[in-house]
Amino acid sequence: MSGVRHRPAPRTLRGRLALAALTTAALLMLILTVVFNAVARHHLQQQADDELRTRATAVAATVDTGGATVRVLEVPQDDVLDTNVWIYADRHLLEKPPAAGRLTRIADALADRGGRRCVTAELHGPLRLCAQPVSRSKDSPGATVVTALSLAPYRSSADTLLLGSLALDAVMLVCTYALTRLAVGRALRPVRTMTDQATEWSAVASGERFGSRHHPAELTALGTSLDAMLDRIRTLLRHERRLTGELSHELRTPLSRIIAELDWWHTRPRTVGQTRTSHRIIADAAASMRDICDTLLDDARGGAPTAPGTAEVVPTLKRLAETLATPPLLTVGGDNPPLVAGVPPALLERIVSPLLANACRYATSHVEVRVHRTPDGVRVDVTDDGPGVPPLFADRLFEPGRRADPGDGHDGVGLGLPLARRLARSAGGDVTHDPGHRTGARFEISLPPG
Repeated sequence: MSGVRHRPAPRTLRGRLALAALTTAALLMLILTVVFNAVARHHLQQQADDELRTRATAVAATVDTGGATVRVLEVPQDDVLDTNVWIYADRHLLEKPPAAGRLTRIADALADRGGRRCVTAELHGPLRLCAQPVSRSKDSPGATVVTALSLAPYRSSADTLLLGSLALDAVMLVCTYALTRLAVGRALRPVRTMTDQATEWSAVASGERFGSRHHPAELTALGTSLDAMLDRIRTLLRHERRLTGELSHELRTPLSRIIAELDWWHTRPRTVGQTRTSHRIIADAAASMRDICDTLLDDARGGAPTAPGTAEVVPTLKRLAETLATPPLLTVGGDNPPLVAGVPPALLERIVSPLLANACRYATSHVEVRVHRTPDGVRVDVTDDGPGVPPLFADRLFEPGRRADPGDGHDGVGLGLPLARRLARSAGGDVTHDPGHRTGARFEISLPPG
């Protein structure tokens, strides 16, 4: 069975509003036109009846009903009065117009019914006939005058009024449609402007917002919604840039190990054992890259950074230290018995790795990692003997993209410390800087108990 075909509606809001206004105006004008023309036709017919009664009154003045018989008096220019006039005396026809034909029968019937009556007949065109009794004395016979009038001029006037009103309706509908489209277009222009601005601002993550601009009251809610949408887009773009920067920052070290190992493997002959060692180093670096991606992507999704688990802190940190190319001496130690933190090994590595990398980058000769038990869990201290953190920079130390000295010759981008703190806090811990440490820098990592 074929589907029902619907008439296509305008695709634009301006077209739909203009069509709705046009439809409403058309219905209203149709009603007004019908009422106006009905009133006009009734008024024209009333004019015709008044004309007929005026003529009947003039003719009745020539009828003498004072005697025993009804007599028609002769008056000057009575041929004008006798045009389409019938005179009856007690229903007997006294005079009639020449060549009246079938119209006389209609006049007879009208006179027989008596009283003041009017009828319309269609004989070679519309005709209106009215009967009017003639006043009489007490004992004189009664008389009736019937007059007839062509309604053609009145019908022509009514038709002219109808055509004029229809033409006026057409002009008004065209003007209504055009003015509605123009008015709606002007009313919707701020909406189009706001849409274009929102598109432009969202593409560049601009800080511009509609709330700071003057808009009509009807557009305030739209501006508020667009501002909220722009804020969400800006937040998403910021998260996207942060995730991209953190991935490139964290993946740089294992990727550098893979490239260095492949370069070494290609430039000089290798034994079977050395080849196996290279394969193991490359596999470990690839696994580290996979763990980095899993941890950061889980954190970006807003869930738990990794699957729940625990890690022995000291062995995990020793494995991490082995993967770093560290000219300074790096020592890892901790309290006995072995301490267990309530975070998975992959997450522990991602928290500590930026701190170790920074410590090895700025240390003069030695980096020390110590693990302690605390009442709230486990604490890891990372200490180096480098220049330390400038006091004026301490408050901005954990802001993404901030560096104390961008021209110090190191390739950091200021993302490691903010990443370490965010991951630690997502697991229930924290990363802080010890401002009281005098020689070099010391960072403290607090972790939940295992």
